[in-house]
Amino acid sequence: MATAAAIGSLEPGRYSRVAILLHWVIAALILVNLYLGLFHEDMSKPVRATMMFYHKAIGLTVLALTLLRLAWRLAHRPPPYDAALKGWEVGVARATHWTFYALLIALPLTGWLLVSTGGKPISWFGLFDIPALPVSHADGPHDAFDTLHGLFGYAMLLLVLLHVAGAIRHQLRGHRQVFGRMAPWRVR
Repeated sequence: MATAAAIGSLEPGRYSRVAILLHWVIAALILVNLYLGLFHEDMSKPVRATMMFYHKAIGLTVLALTLLRLAWRLAHRPPPYDAALKGWEVGVARATHWTFYALLIALPLTGWLLVSTGGKPISWFGLFDIPALPVSHADGPHDAFDTLHGLFGYAMLLLVLLHVAGAIRHQLRGHRQVFGRMAPWRVR
């Protein structure tokens, strides 16, 4: 019969509580913003304006939280990958995580640049204004930032779906410890 210490040593490493909190808060904000960004055009003008008000504030919040998360990630080594994962799975996981970081910065940044082409600040939930970035007010940059922001939004949607599919795949294949590394309901 295995001892408690031996069983405990089989428990894979978990992310820190701060990393778990940032992961799930950013994930929830991204899902809300994807919805707002993808479906605002289908709404009446007043509803669309309200949706975009929140979309912009949430986007800047995601940018700030992502920079915090990235700083935390660079200062705190994540747990090692589970030994049950194949080499290619580890490679896909690493590429997915770093692509998330890139998109979590690029997506809100292109949105901020897009809004900045109008020269107006962004209200952060009505509490204070975040100034526009110094960019041209011409149509060319506006259209370029609009296109990039849209492409990055769809890339984020695809990456979220890939990430969720990977987590479900591991859960169904019996690699429950992989999902448990980031599960907020599990106690260390």
